[in-house]
Amino acid sequence: EEVIIVGTAGQKITKMSGPEEDSSDETTNDNNKSLYSHCNPKLKQLVLRSHMISKMEGVSKFEELELLELYDNQIEALLELDGDGEEGQGGSSGPGKTLTTLDMSYNVIRDMKPVCFCPNLKELYLANNKIKTMAGLGNLKFLRKIDLGANRIRVMDSEELGGLQNLEELWMGKNKIDQIQGLESLTKLRRLDVQSNRLTSITNLTSQIDTLEELYLAHNGITNDGASQSTGLALQFTQLSTLDLSRNQITNTKPFAHLQTLEELWLSSNKVASFEDIEPLTSLSTGQGGCLEGIYLESNPVADDFEYRKKIAEIIPSIQQIDANMVGGLAAHGMPGGAGSGGLAETLESQLRRYQTEVIEQARAGTTTAGAGTAATDNAKEKE
Repeated sequence: EEVIIVGTAGQKITKMSGPEEDSSDETTNDNNKSLYSHCNPKLKQLVLRSHMISKMEGVSKFEELELLELYDNQIEALLELDGDGEEGQGGSSGPGKTLTTLDMSYNVIRDMKPVCFCPNLKELYLANNKIKTMAGLGNLKFLRKIDLGANRIRVMDSEELGGLQNLEELWMGKNKIDQIQGLESLTKLRRLDVQSNRLTSITNLTSQIDTLEELYLAHNGITNDGASQSTGLALQFTQLSTLDLSRNQITNTKPFAHLQTLEELWLSSNKVASFEDIEPLTSLSTGQGGCLEGIYLESNPVADDFEYRKKIAEIIPSIQQIDANMVGGLAAHGMPGGAGSGGLAETLESQLRRYQTEVIEQARAGTTTAGAGTAATDNAKEKE
């Protein structure tokens, strides 16, 4: 019930043939010509990943297909999802009605509107194409995940997103978006990615106050003011655990001091200059009712301080990871060592050195004791 063919060097499919092969095409090899005839008509999954296919064809008769993946090809248009019609027009059957997962990422598709013929889709992947506008999504009420990253989209269209009440993940990174919008109906959204766009502020997240768990906004132009908007991070989110604002224009951590559910805060490559700018995060320590366990502040001016890691651990006593390094070395993982053996800021390297010194001293002490015992025995023999 499934066909999975992943392209390798020297073995690339160049054409998807339908039920009636074109025998006059001398460039079509046996694998291409027999693709459909070798498939079960009740095929559930078709995966042709990393080939050189330029036209989507030969899928119109698979009327029970649930997963279609043509990732990493050269496909220019979404065809035959509604049957035999060109550009999604004119057909009455086709795989669209049964598809639950469609992955057409890494192609050269410009128009996504034919996805409207896939009313039962749960996951849609169209990353790394040439799409300029969101289209065809309005009636896909079962969608749970959409990936439209690395396209040319400028607007998060409220008309297209408005009917997606079951959407849980929306990935829009690497586009040309300058405002978060259109999310009013997405009351189940858990993950939102709008990184590498043109944002200067965070807004219009009111409907996600009780559902949003992960928010990725790296590589934008967001300032402290932009991170403090009343419909954005100023909201009291109840589930937000991961926030990524790396490579923005953040100068201090005040906009995040009230986010008590945060476990991970990523602020690498911003403009945080002093430890006073980090002190608001004290409120996120577990001792203060917070959950913060990991923070990234590398490539900020403050990270140049000689005692950077030590001072961060003092400001946020419950922190377990600073940048890519665990805090407290072995002690953080329940192994020998702890606050009484070097403290939270003690590194793994320093602990290992200390253990080595202790072992050497113990060995020397044992040698001395043994030597003393031997001398005592010799003296006793002499007396005898």
